[in-house]
Amino acid sequence: MKDAARTLAWDDFRLINAVAETRGLPAAAARLGVDHSTVFRRLRHIETLLGMPLFERHRTGYTLTAAGEEMAALAARVDEDITAVTRRLIGQAPAPSGEVRIATSDSLLVDLLMPMLARFRAANRSIRLDLVVGNVALNLSRRDADVAVRATDTPPETLVGRRAARIAWALYAAAAMPPPADPVAEADWVCLGDNLGALRVVRFARGTVPPERLAGRFDTVLGLAHAIAAGIGVGHLPCFVGDIWPGLVRLAPPEPDYAADLWLLTHPDLRHTPRIRTLMDSLAEQIAAQRPLIEGQRPRG
Repeated sequence: MKDAARTLAWDDFRLINAVAETRGLPAAAARLGVDHSTVFRRLRHIETLLGMPLFERHRTGYTLTAAGEEMAALAARVDEDITAVTRRLIGQAPAPSGEVRIATSDSLLVDLLMPMLARFRAANRSIRLDLVVGNVALNLSRRDADVAVRATDTPPETLVGRRAARIAWALYAAAAMPPPADPVAEADWVCLGDNLGALRVVRFARGTVPPERLAGRFDTVLGLAHAIAAGIGVGHLPCFVGDIWPGLVRLAPPEPDYAADLWLLTHPDLRHTPRIRTLMDSLAEQIAAQRPLIEGQRPRG
């Protein structure tokens, strides 16, 4: 019995406990995630090691012998101790801490991310945020940033992350101005500048609107939104910007061809770092809650 005690493992006690509580091998096997024959074979091996039966087999199920009652009671106590220690250690685990450098654009930060970052900071006081704002792609391999929140359909292959939403774009005008019946033929336009010239919305404006009615170009989405609200011209904006600004009105439904994916990206070496993982999980959850707005499904009435 002494040598057998050294041989028995915690999985053996779990098996004894499962059979004792379910009073049958199939139910015990289901609880343990193994097949019926495995439970039968392991139970016979345990009883052989101990040199005595732990269960009596009846038509109504398995009942504990006196030795089985002792072993089952021991298994229950060990299970309770393990659970208690685990809960205590989890409670004592240090909270994620340190600095996270986030790269994103002005419009994403101001009109989408800022409230999310505020909620994240309130829940994670040991994490400091360092924001890098701009449309230039930073090198996360050189630690120019730890996390990038970007709108792109072609994220760099050197980064890992998750696609959080699909950003819809639609045509907007100043709410104070009469809406043009035919924006292309009648209205002055504003669009993004050469730094964002690869976007389809920019190519559309430059290729369709007569040059004399292209009133202005802006190198940021936030600047473009202010220009439209000021009445300089009509223009395309992400719906999460245009649909929440009180000075703007949507002129047409979102154009699917102009949509782009919103990505949360980091370097592979950082993805399991607690502060990085905590931030990305928080942003992914909060962005998912705002997906109808981001994807243009919630226009202002």
